[in-house]
Amino acid sequence: MQRPTLNETNLDPPEMMGFIMPRLGRAENSMASAAEQLASNLNFSAFSKAEDLKKRIWFTLGALLVYRLGTYIPLPGINPDAFARAFQGQAGGILGLFNMFAGGAVGRMAIFALGIMPYISASIIIQLMTSVVPSLEQLKKEGEQGRKVINQYTRYGTVLLGTLQAYGISVGLESSAGVATDPGWFFRISTVVTLVGGTMFLMWLGEQITARGIGNGISLIIFAGIVAALPNAVAGTLELGRTGALSPALIVAVLLVAVGVIAFIVFVERAQRRLLIQYPKRQVGARMFQGDTSHLPLKLNTAGVIPPIFASSLLLLPATVAGFANTGNLPSWATAVLASLGHGQPLYMLMYASMIGFFAFFYTAIVFNPKDTADNLKRHGGFVPGIRPGERTAEYIDYVLTRITVVGALYLIFVCLLPEILIAQTGVPFYLGGTSLLIVVSVTLDTVTQVQGHLIAQQYEGLIKKSKLRGGKKGR
Repeated sequence: MQRPTLNETNLDPPEMMGFIMPRLGRAENSMASAAEQLASNLNFSAFSKAEDLKKRIWFTLGALLVYRLGTYIPLPGINPDAFARAFQGQAGGILGLFNMFAGGAVGRMAIFALGIMPYISASIIIQLMTSVVPSLEQLKKEGEQGRKVINQYTRYGTVLLGTLQAYGISVGLESSAGVATDPGWFFRISTVVTLVGGTMFLMWLGEQITARGIGNGISLIIFAGIVAALPNAVAGTLELGRTGALSPALIVAVLLVAVGVIAFIVFVERAQRRLLIQYPKRQVGARMFQGDTSHLPLKLNTAGVIPPIFASSLLLLPATVAGFANTGNLPSWATAVLASLGHGQPLYMLMYASMIGFFAFFYTAIVFNPKDTADNLKRHGGFVPGIRPGERTAEYIDYVLTRITVVGALYLIFVCLLPEILIAQTGVPFYLGGTSLLIVVSVTLDTVTQVQGHLIAQQYEGLIKKSKLRGGKKGR
């Protein structure tokens, strides 16, 4: 019952073609109703009987525990105290963003400091290239075999990006006074090998969680890294309330706002615009299948969490570069621009919102092609009522997708800017920003869906066994 994986990061959008295949007759309708009935009967007793699901959950927890232990193993050849002092000055830049995704491994410069981000970056790059490179586009259309080749290219890209990033980290560590205990080529090579090896191990661990756990291993690794620091953040906020730095009423109000935002994210992430698809009568051999109707679901937020990640990374890059450089030599206008790009500043808010909106439309155009969807519908005899198949259908789907993407972009902007406004106006150290909040909620929803899928599969197996036993008794 494995679902197709994106993002793996709610990180790749689901293949839309699987939703528009025609349903064949009453058999599938009865199967769908049976699935709904089974889903409504899921309870704790059904979970207690699902031995395979228990094993998958324990395997997933064990794998995530291994990941968390790796974030505390320091990189060989560095002075942890000196690095902690150097990192404090860069925690507000792009390093702080990477540290959040890596579960604090960057702040400790652990062997998993690169995290899974090189794999995510390589996946996005390959996905973008499939839209502009004809050979990769053809591979994408070849089904499972083509997907395996694309995954192999993604792994090669992960090694390349990880090597470049690890070498840059090694040079940066050497340039910081007292961080590298023995600077030189041996330190650089060992750093590159260790960090790239850590990333490849995490990539393998994510694939194992997907295959032997409860699915979407890469997303769960990022999820575990983000929520790992949540207890300390909550404890720190409560400590501020105890000392009087924050009023208890303000803390309660922020918690209520956070709960409301999470409920809003759940509602929007599950929202779909369903286009009615009709299929005419057709004959297969001697059998005549009645015409049927189906739906083409278009997610309100097709781009997922990619727009906030891109936007925050680009906005934090100037501050990070300025932090490594000598800001005293910068002209006055550059210093003013850097100050206005700080968290909570109006220019930062405006550019953040603009970039999120741009990347929402850009990434949606990359991952969903209305023309391919219309051609696939036409090939299987499906059509939108009142719309001519082919080019007219593609134009209609693009029209609907553009309208709902506007709503999805406004939703992303609201969710991502609200924590920034709360931090700027109230001073509350809101740990979960918009990007991390989206990832946490999306991965949680997907994990719950995976667990329900395993439970439904287990109940189906039980029904099949009972029917076989009954058939055997009747045969006797």
